[in-house]
Amino acid sequence: MEGQPSGRTDARRAPAHPLLLEIDTWPWLSGLSAAAGRELDLATVPPHVWDQVADGGYDLVWLMGVWQRSPAGVAVARADTGLVASFRAALPDLADADVVGSPYCVRDYVVDDRFGGPAALAVARAELRARGVGLVLDFVPNHVAPDHPWVSSHPERFVLGSAEDLAQDPSGYVELAGHVVALGRDPYFPPWPDVVQLDAFSPDLRAAVVGTLRDIAGQCDGVRCDMAMLVMDDVFAGTWGDRVGEPPPRPYWPEVVEAVRETHPGFLFLAEAYWDREAALQDQGFDHCYDKRLYDRLVDGAPAADVAAHLAAEPAYQRRLVRFLENHDEPRAAAVLDPARHRAAAVATLTQCGLRLVHDGQTVGRRTRLPVFLGRYPDEPVDAELETFYRRLLGALLDPTFRTGSWQLCRTTGWEGNPAAAQVVSWCWSGDARWLVVVNLGEVPAAAHVATPWPDLRSARLLLHDPTQAAAYERSGDDLVDGLYVELPAWGWHLFRVSAALEEDTDDTPAHR
Repeated sequence: MEGQPSGRTDARRAPAHPLLLEIDTWPWLSGLSAAAGRELDLATVPPHVWDQVADGGYDLVWLMGVWQRSPAGVAVARADTGLVASFRAALPDLADADVVGSPYCVRDYVVDDRFGGPAALAVARAELRARGVGLVLDFVPNHVAPDHPWVSSHPERFVLGSAEDLAQDPSGYVELAGHVVALGRDPYFPPWPDVVQLDAFSPDLRAAVVGTLRDIAGQCDGVRCDMAMLVMDDVFAGTWGDRVGEPPPRPYWPEVVEAVRETHPGFLFLAEAYWDREAALQDQGFDHCYDKRLYDRLVDGAPAADVAAHLAAEPAYQRRLVRFLENHDEPRAAAVLDPARHRAAAVATLTQCGLRLVHDGQTVGRRTRLPVFLGRYPDEPVDAELETFYRRLLGALLDPTFRTGSWQLCRTTGWEGNPAAAQVVSWCWSGDARWLVVVNLGEVPAAAHVATPWPDLRSARLLLHDPTQAAAYERSGDDLVDGLYVELPAWGWHLFRVSAALEEDTDDTPAHR
């Protein structure tokens, strides 16, 4: 909602390599309310819940889906038999009240009453900020709900059609407030039936978007922009052609991002991005863009050489990616990866540079991918072993090196007759401490030599301690520089903190196995 007054609170600057927790706000609050025996909103979340978030080491929390849901969108969802079937698959005891509407079918950029409205969001932000955690919210640039106020007050902000378009393509257009309006779409899929298409080439729309984002920026520290590539000028023109005419002089995102940062310096822009558009969106002002390529390679079981090739891209590009093993758009990791692969992929994902995203429920082994239209999670048991693993991994990642240090890919070599060595990938961090990460991305044991870029360690006696596995080894600095020999089981890993060995610890045998 443009022009809504809000108190100015400067964005909390995230570290260079932040850790972000995505929370699906409606079902999360429903779960907290059930546990408390009363309905909670964002202002009444128990303090210990925010404490747990901060103790997990998260720099940012993305409260996904806080904006007003659309009654019109809910009606569309409840009438769609395919969607309802997916709802019942996820929530067998589905009730009508569970269908709360898509958070990406935004009726207005005002905090939904279910969450306590804007005042409650301000309380939640203050609670997070008091614990050193920033807040990220959603922005959907491509479309809005059919009952959004702009549909009647500013039809010029939409892609419009004609009566003939509606007659010939009733699945692509809808009549609203006396106008035929295009339904929102991705060029590779049919239109979404519950949203209407904004005209990214409309100067009036762009000015309204800046006003909306400035209002949002007064309430949080950053936005995750849904399907950000859809409003890039060339993509938008390719999707809508002559119907939208020529683009304005400046591309959409540079115009919008720069205008928002004029009033809110340091405001964080995250892009959901696909189709190899990440670098272009970084160039257009985004701080971080989704790294779907790493996700696909880890989940699909691509050769480790392909993973290493991806990680060999320019460091400036790597630092501005979003690494994830699941999010609300992807299947639950515990449902698609067996326990050993899950752990290896989690280590490989969360020890990268850039922004690292953890999805609420990921660390306890939730298996049901909940459709975003639903406001309640199914009951699922906690995977205690997985929870322990993540507690140890996130505990290691509390070291500030993983937020402010320098990341570098390591050289990994094997030898003739040992093809399994090709399964091993490795990288390191330098900063307040030094960390060496080695992962076997294969289903058989592997051995390799890993060389670090630390020539100053030559002749040093070093302790290599892996806090995720209670393992410690003593090695010489020459080993790390020339090539540390490692043996790993299938889907095994080492997350070594490298430090000087104490005199009483220096021998040639592992301290722990």
